[in-house]
Amino acid sequence: VQLQASGGGLVQAGGSLRLSCAASESIFSISVMGWYRRAPGQQRELVAYITSGGNTNYASSVKGRFTISSDNAKKMVYLQMNSLKPEDTAVYYCNAEGEYDSDYATYWGQGTLVTVSS
Repeated sequence: VQLQASGGGLVQAGGSLRLSCAASESIFSISVMGWYRRAPGQQRELVAYITSGGNTNYASSVKGRFTISSDNAKKMVYLQMNSLKPEDTAVYYCNAEGEYDSDYATYWGQGTLVTVSS
């Protein structure tokens, strides 16, 4: 497993959760790390990403509520989710663009479930 996500769970609407994702020590030259999500019956969509230089981008649906951050030295990416809504319910996946075993590609974590109750 190249990335390991954690921090999902059940929360009431209006609440907060913080997701964490650790990239394997074997992934090098990480240029971007991000979070995607897949809601039931929906396609996977971008939530947010952050570059190694600290530039960020957010989906319009989460802008102002979610904050992505990273620790490049630890190869970690975080997603602070505030003011959660039932429509945020989804499996959240982290990814990283980097080099693993001499192959530069995008690598994915296994997903962590976030359930927001109304």
